[in-house]
Amino acid sequence: MPTKIAYFINQYPKVSHSFIRREIAAVEEQGFEVQRIALRGWDAEVVDEDDRAERARTQYILQRGMGGLLAPLARRLMARPGRFFSALGLAFRMAMRGERSLPYHLVYLAEAAQVVEWTAAFGAHHIHAHFGTNSTEIVMLAQALGGPSYSFTVHGPEEFDKPFALGLDEKIRRSAFTVAITSFCQSQLYRWVEQSAWSKVAIVHCGLDRGFYAGAPTQVAAAPRLVCVGRLCEQKGQLLLVDAAAQLHRKGLDFELVLAGDGEMRPQIEEQIRRHGLQDKIRITGWISSKQVRDELLAARALVLPSFAEGLPVVIMEAMALRRPVLTTYVAGIPELVLQGENGWLFPAGDVERLVESMEQCLAASPEQLERMGVAAQVRAVERHSISVEAGKLARLFALHATPQAQRIHAAQVEGAQ
Repeated sequence: MPTKIAYFINQYPKVSHSFIRREIAAVEEQGFEVQRIALRGWDAEVVDEDDRAERARTQYILQRGMGGLLAPLARRLMARPGRFFSALGLAFRMAMRGERSLPYHLVYLAEAAQVVEWTAAFGAHHIHAHFGTNSTEIVMLAQALGGPSYSFTVHGPEEFDKPFALGLDEKIRRSAFTVAITSFCQSQLYRWVEQSAWSKVAIVHCGLDRGFYAGAPTQVAAAPRLVCVGRLCEQKGQLLLVDAAAQLHRKGLDFELVLAGDGEMRPQIEEQIRRHGLQDKIRITGWISSKQVRDELLAARALVLPSFAEGLPVVIMEAMALRRPVLTTYVAGIPELVLQGENGWLFPAGDVERLVESMEQCLAASPEQLERMGVAAQVRAVERHSISVEAGKLARLFALHATPQAQRIHAAQVEGAQ
């Protein structure tokens, strides 16, 4: 009989969370039965067929509104009052150090009560959350209410911007284990928790599905086209990229730049494109499916991502797996994957002149050079980000912690540490 675990995500499915969908599928292939729980996402527009299928398999905490959470909360109070007041105290402590006021954390407690009931009905012995933000606080509170043990994956950069306000140290201490997606990420978690808890932090990379890159054409795109894939927001650096494109245009270089994605900064980016007169040079796609992202990457000679802050963007490993070099910044875990001159070009974040230089070098590269770099990119990406290998690492961690006996031992450890 397969071991049952739950995955908890703030919003699922989501265009930018396809890596979570792949991870869940790979964990199921390892022999686990996975329950999907999310706060929201039941009414979100999704363009990918796989995401639509996932939406049908997901239970949504907020679908019935806040009123629907009062009954589970009351049942937790009546069933285990000691646990309830312990969890309430934890919510108060998280509110005292957090950016959000106490009412938010009381809502998290109510959401946690629903998580406890749903995981108990499913028979899940463990919950895994993605992102060390409110999603992890909810599963931590669920455990405090008497629910199963939990673990969580930290991606960055948000967790690194406000680790104290998010209570990362408390979340790590109470977890069965914590996943970091890169060595850089692991080092940042080490900064915020005592050394005795470092053994809880394991590295598991985000994985690539072989179906994404198998059979992709090997021919290098002849067009002088670069593609930037990502949410149109401050941290991705698209405004700087438009400035760099303007410099290339003034120099008379032939190029096309595709901004694949959408987001809150789209109006500002469109205005900057108009100001520089680059409407015939830069195209914004809006939200597109995973298949469309793949097509855009294959139609370009390289991916350019001038990010100011990151964890390790999944699109970088996807581009490399498709034999496309990457132009990107020396930020967070990126240099662990992208090697200057071997499979891409690296430049300092915020340095528009070095960005322009890298773009010029890429546009001037011969097909033979691009092919060599593309082959090296694929070898490194597949070697470090095989979904079956990374899911195997997770499976071993779940096997250690996602059993009734392991849950009892961990619960005793957590209670003893309080």
